[in-house]
Amino acid sequence: MILIGYSGHAYVVYGIFKVAGISVTGYCDKIEKAFNPFQLQYFGSDESKSAQQVLQQQGCFIAIGDNEIRSKSYNMLSSKNIHIKNAIHPSSNIDYSAEIAEQSVMIAAGVNINPLAKIGTGVICNTGCIIEHENIINNFAHIGPGAVLCGNVAIGEKTFIGANAVVKQGVTIGKGVIIGAGAVVLKNVPDYAMVIGNPGKPY
Repeated sequence: MILIGYSGHAYVVYGIFKVAGISVTGYCDKIEKAFNPFQLQYFGSDESKSAQQVLQQQGCFIAIGDNEIRSKSYNMLSSKNIHIKNAIHPSSNIDYSAEIAEQSVMIAAGVNINPLAKIGTGVICNTGCIIEHENIINNFAHIGPGAVLCGNVAIGEKTFIGANAVVKQGVTIGKGVIIGAGAVVLKNVPDYAMVIGNPGKPY
């Protein structure tokens, strides 16, 4: 397994693969990293032909926390017919009726995904978050550590939900939204808004 990106978020992804018994042998990034905590081999930029050959042979995961950059990397690699794996921690609890996209989904330690939830391509479900029943998490969204999404919540594409935020049942949050850490969201949120506080208010 090769990681695309090699910094803080990638270290978490490395740990997921490690505990799942999947060997990570290298990484791709724009430049070789001076700090290499897991002694991984550097294969160059994921845009290079030599790196892409390795990715096709060994498999890869986009270990980039930024939603926009992760989306661009996915689209570029997919255009080269490179399949991006999922990274799912064995301690996560995923209901059998939940639908998880087949590529580039990260589900971290202690995550709960409940019945009939739908998780899109490139979504990050970070440590200990709760995705309740019938939630729809659209592509390349990031649900932060400890966040709680109550039932029938919809999260738009590339939206970021901060750590320990709570979203009330039935709320729809648009695309490109930022929900601040610890915010309590009680009402629908339009595209590209920023919400902070308890109760959550536009910023």
